[in-house]
Amino acid sequence: MKRLDTVSNPESAEKTVLPVIILLGPTGVGKTETVNKLLDSSYEIINADSMQVYRYLDIGAAKPSRQTLERIKYHLIGLVEPSFQFNAGMFVHHTEDLIREISGRRKLPVIVGGTAFYLRSFIFGLPASPPGDLEIREELKRLHIEKGNLFIYNKLQEVDVRSAEKIGAADTYRIIRALEVFRVTGKPLSSFQVPGTVRKDYNFLLIGLNREREELYKRIDSRVDRMFERGLVKEIVSLMERGCKWDDPGMQGIGYREFFEMQKGCLSIGGLRELIKRNSRRYAKRQLTFLRSLPEVLWFDPGQITAIRETISRFLDKQVHKSLLDSLPPSFA
Repeated sequence: MKRLDTVSNPESAEKTVLPVIILLGPTGVGKTETVNKLLDSSYEIINADSMQVYRYLDIGAAKPSRQTLERIKYHLIGLVEPSFQFNAGMFVHHTEDLIREISGRRKLPVIVGGTAFYLRSFIFGLPASPPGDLEIREELKRLHIEKGNLFIYNKLQEVDVRSAEKIGAADTYRIIRALEVFRVTGKPLSSFQVPGTVRKDYNFLLIGLNREREELYKRIDSRVDRMFERGLVKEIVSLMERGCKWDDPGMQGIGYREFFEMQKGCLSIGGLRELIKRNSRRYAKRQLTFLRSLPEVLWFDPGQITAIRETISRFLDKQVHKSLLDSLPPSFA
């Protein structure tokens, strides 16, 4: 496959419309496996999984193996502490910087992940940011601790049904953010304009991975079983020993937050495992609904490696052709 030096001049990366490949799909579909089969060291990966940005969250977040990380350069893996609130705006700004750096090294950037809000924010650009209020945010966090996730989600449904439907009951941070915006502005978060067109400063190739639903759900269940076999419970204990708290942003992901129910005496280990499986399957369904709304995604079964590789080659060939045309005087182009 072509390297970036055949596509654009890295010295003019600030001005060039750079090619960016995005490999997306629901949890458990096999994105990391596909990366291992498809890509080599001429690519660099930018992680777009909101849980993998946290340190120490390895098993439950299904981070790539050490062997994978040694073979291909990954970015935004284990970037911040579990107590830090990493958000879509930070993802977008980090990713913009990384694409320039990777292109400057004459490598090809590939964004890999399934956190739909991160991907949409990068592809379309960030919406106008409503103001925040730390005091109100802390009040809402306390309410979440006292009353639970479902309580604050129901509160959001009362004032902003559209945002509640998009966010879902599991995303504590975004529920609190939407309630905060309503409390500060008196307007629902959904009323603030979201960019509706794809940004023009990148040439995107969006490759989506999906499987038959029954197969995907079986893979998800098997992956959860492997997480427990690999020591998920020990990982949770280790996180608590490091001082992590249940309301830390890093502890809100599936595979971590369910342990809070067990700590309250509501679940056995077996019940906990089944709850994580159920939540993971539901999350995959929501992911697919959101990801299918993105424009011009080319969908493949993860086993179609040859077809995916050919699609990438055709995309890069077009970038080479466009780059050559752009370098010609107007009379020749």
